[in-house]
Amino acid sequence: MTKILIVEDDAAIAMGLEEDLALEGYGTEVVGDGQTAVQRAREGAFGLILLDVMLPKKDGFQVCRELRRAGVATPIVLLTARALETEKVLGLQLGADDYVTKPFSPFELRARIQAVLRRSAPPESADKYRFGEIEVDAARAEVRRNGAVLDVTPVEFKLLSAFIRQRGRVLSRQRLLDEVWSDANCVERVVDTHVSNLRKKIEPAPSDPRYLVSIRGMGYRFDG
Repeated sequence: MTKILIVEDDAAIAMGLEEDLALEGYGTEVVGDGQTAVQRAREGAFGLILLDVMLPKKDGFQVCRELRRAGVATPIVLLTARALETEKVLGLQLGADDYVTKPFSPFELRARIQAVLRRSAPPESADKYRFGEIEVDAARAEVRRNGAVLDVTPVEFKLLSAFIRQRGRVLSRQRLLDEVWSDANCVERVVDTHVSNLRKKIEPAPSDPRYLVSIRGMGYRFDG
């Protein structure tokens, strides 16, 4: 299920968006200001951000700029009541993937969201990823070292896949929990245990990791 972060300070509009998207099968989370939006977008695992331009604390343009500068690549669709072409262009230049002008029809918004998600999906040919002696085969759900299949668990495979998708970025333990585990009761130490197990299988020297790097006080980064 694709999860969408709805950033909208008008409670009635936010509720309408949430209900409509839920009917389409999307998971949703709603925040009402730009500052919280930046925090949640950096922490959570979202497939798309629906971002109003007129927000308290930080406007949508500021949010978009900060997220892109922080390396957050989550697709962004701007919701704007501003009809000026220059402002629409500004949003796209700051890293937004599309915009919808208020008032909009639910049909148009859903179509825009679907189009952005299709464009942002990885190409089907990108089934394999290699780093060092390791090859990750997404189509076969296998991890191989020098051609030999490694005994990785389904959770370890999902964890490694999440790192590869977000390579070069620091991922908090909470973000990894959101991406890999469906059990809301999991504690962050579960992540540490599985990272440790995964290191033993893919690292040349697990005690001195080269690929799954710990970032003190923040989480982990994959440098593959």
